[in-house]
Amino acid sequence: MNQHPSLATNAHPFAVRDCALISLATGVLAQNLREFRDGLLKVPAGCIYHHFWGRLLRPQFDEPEYNNDFASWAYWGLHDKPLAERLSMVLPSDYADLEDLRQEVVEVVEQRLDEMDTVPWAQVDQRFGFLQSQIVVFDTGMRFEQPLDLVPYVPGLSTGSIFYHFIDARRRTESHGDDFSSWLGTFGQEYAPLKKRLAGVDPYFSSLKEIRQIVTTIFQTFFEEKA
Repeated sequence: MNQHPSLATNAHPFAVRDCALISLATGVLAQNLREFRDGLLKVPAGCIYHHFWGRLLRPQFDEPEYNNDFASWAYWGLHDKPLAERLSMVLPSDYADLEDLRQEVVEVVEQRLDEMDTVPWAQVDQRFGFLQSQIVVFDTGMRFEQPLDLVPYVPGLSTGSIFYHFIDARRRTESHGDDFSSWLGTFGQEYAPLKKRLAGVDPYFSSLKEIRQIVTTIFQTFFEEKA
């Protein structure tokens, strides 16, 4: 966090935050595919976000077969593998707007309903419960004036910090990008290549630890080449 006296100081240092997600029940339950479709249409947009991204901050004791909660329920609750595979192909990183993402999921489900003669049901104990998240943000007290100062600290950032700055930022920032890139942009074009490399990372298929390692490597490689 030491400032290099030879470099101009950015008026807005990078403030490292940490976060946790609190899951909140909406009271909307689905036991069959039609109820699931109806639930998708009426739950808050935050539910869509939670069921695609919230898994990253939940403890994982094994490798999930599918990357979102909707696809997992289609497979394990409804035993509908074709639907599960189609839902797993919906990539939230392709949609800047949660409503567009919601509409895509609804269309996949409605297409499947049109194909079926009977509506698939889940057992009572396997009903899908729509959840939404409340994000709790903590200030770590860490501040960085220059991008180079941040480099040695990236490997030690918590998974909560990675989630907040690299994933949740995409729905908070005007550019729908990560916080690192937004901050780098305040230095002009000097770090444009670094921003481009960060923008090329799709976090959806990686764990938070893997994302942290990817971001660490990108920062380290950039400054090694720059030296």
